[in-house]
Amino acid sequence: MRSPGMLPVCLSCLLTACGFAQEDRPLIGVIRWDAWHTPWSRVQPGADDGPVAAMVRSLSPGRYHHRLPFFAQVVAEDEVRIDGYTQDIVDREIAFARAGGIDCFAFLLYEQGSAMSQGLSLYLSSAHKEDMGFCAIAGPNTFGNAAQFPERMRRLMDLMAEPSYVKVAGGRPLLYVFRVEDKWIEAWGGRENTRRLFDGLRAAAREAGHGDPYIVAMNDTAADGRRVMDVIGAEAITAYARTGADDQLGTPYSELAAAARGFWEECAATGAAVVPLCMSGWDRRPRVERPVPWETWQQPNAGIERHYLPPTPQELAGHIGDALDWAEADGTRCPAQAVIVYAWNEHDEGGWLCPTLNPDGTANTERLDALAEMLGGR
Repeated sequence: MRSPGMLPVCLSCLLTACGFAQEDRPLIGVIRWDAWHTPWSRVQPGADDGPVAAMVRSLSPGRYHHRLPFFAQVVAEDEVRIDGYTQDIVDREIAFARAGGIDCFAFLLYEQGSAMSQGLSLYLSSAHKEDMGFCAIAGPNTFGNAAQFPERMRRLMDLMAEPSYVKVAGGRPLLYVFRVEDKWIEAWGGRENTRRLFDGLRAAAREAGHGDPYIVAMNDTAADGRRVMDVIGAEAITAYARTGADDQLGTPYSELAAAARGFWEECAATGAAVVPLCMSGWDRRPRVERPVPWETWQQPNAGIERHYLPPTPQELAGHIGDALDWAEADGTRCPAQAVIVYAWNEHDEGGWLCPTLNPDGTANTERLDALAEMLGGR
């Protein structure tokens, strides 16, 4: 474990010793859903704090305080305060992640200027960003409708121009496309026009000198991923998160890891290339107990018994190691030589690698320490 107060020394060591470039193993990326932004009402009076307020509310009960990110504060038994992000916090995240052997933050994109983009903005303004690669997870909202698509994709061109944007498969910028559904294909003018729009994105990236994007369709099932892959002309498929059918009353983590591995095989069986997904946990009880506004289908406490037990740090590291082995074993099924982990900071859903808050106020890095140890032994 490390205290946040030790960070300047640790970060100095990282800056002299490490780069984010992929070495002799598949690249490890972690999904970032950045709801831990500064409460927006402090920046824009009268603004809706949305996700950050919902996250604070869901993790306020004392039984969930062990999940809090390292920059949180426990105010009372059932009250917490989370004033992220700041430049210092994001710099610390870069250092922690790199020390654990993570190569890439995969940022779920939101509109420029959105509070949900604060984590990405602070990463881009960090003096240490080139010590941690990054890539984008572009949702359909990133592109808008067919008329908006060509203009909005320019944001991706700007991101790919960053020196720390990750490239795979011989110099191709890695781009995940999140949950394309039929309604979006219709908004883009149907299958043929959707393909033309994504071909235009590819052409723009090549013309800008970024290389041909390596696009990965990120859908909930292997079959749907393969279908979307064919529509948008993607190279591979994966998912954002994946669970099994038997997450009842504290199912062992080993079964969640097995469900993820089964998904890799399902994806490969479609004939598509695969970026294997790892699960760092799945336990939505904070959201089930205190539903978040955007999950309108969730009734308070309905299904609260359904959850997986958290992994030990060694179990989690072993699961990620299995994904690396699976990717390395057959380059034709994983030409990108990359894995993606759910997640860096989905604390309320039970999936995190970001250090958590110890009772004494220090940062708990046990999961990252175990990952680093596993990687060191490969």
